[in-house]
Amino acid sequence: MIRSLSPSDIDAILKVINDAAQAYKGVIPSDRWKEPYMSAKELKEEIEAGVRFFGWIEDDYLLGVAGIQPVKDTTLIRHTYVATKCQRKGIGSRLLEHLMSLAETLEILVGTWAAATWAIRFYEKHGFKLVSPEEKDRFLRTYWNIPKRQVETSVVLKFTK
Repeated sequence: MIRSLSPSDIDAILKVINDAAQAYKGVIPSDRWKEPYMSAKELKEEIEAGVRFFGWIEDDYLLGVAGIQPVKDTTLIRHTYVATKCQRKGIGSRLLEHLMSLAETLEILVGTWAAATWAIRFYEKHGFKLVSPEEKDRFLRTYWNIPKRQVETSVVLKFTK
């Protein structure tokens, strides 16, 4: 079942994100990796910046999370993660489809690490298309608040309704 997550879910959200993000360890540039991958402070800042999180719940356990953030004239999909033991069961797809149905803009963007080929394939499977390097840089500077080094090592995929 998908439901909107609240501040009381922060510990469970962090558990899912930091578990699933282990897939990045040794894959993304080492200067971008840290443990925990996302801190409680960072998550709270994302929520304060307007990211609304939704979760996949089974038997009262949060197994997957995904965020949506309207920014200017577009919608961003943010922080889509499924607990390692629950991956490849359709949870990420259902969460993504739910967020896409909530988007009020014609354009939906998602950013991920260039080295995370599995994530890129996941979004492409759902109709997202990689944008050019020039467009990626423009999108990341316009819609995200991330360090220059992360811009250099990321890609952006776009879905148009």
